[in-house]
Amino acid sequence: MIVRSMLEHRLRRRSRERLPDDLWHATVHRVRGEFEEMPCLRLTFAQARTLFGLPDRVCEWVLRRLESDGFLGRTAQGEYMRQTTAP
Repeated sequence: MIVRSMLEHRLRRRSRERLPDDLWHATVHRVRGEFEEMPCLRLTFAQARTLFGLPDRVCEWVLRRLESDGFLGRTAQGEYMRQTTAP
């Protein structure tokens, strides 16, 4: 039963907007790298989307991922910023 459930999960249709895994990881790494290079960087969603040149949905996914990883946080004004500058 568990094996069948896992197989069905893998066979589900992927979103058309979903990036291939290697491109997804490269995109997350690139966005993270920008925040690492500039520890004081604060960006609104619109600014991040423009700076990184990402479609809305992909930008949202990447920022949400980095936020859930604890790397990014948000200010009261909704700007994304590095959570900590410690290595």
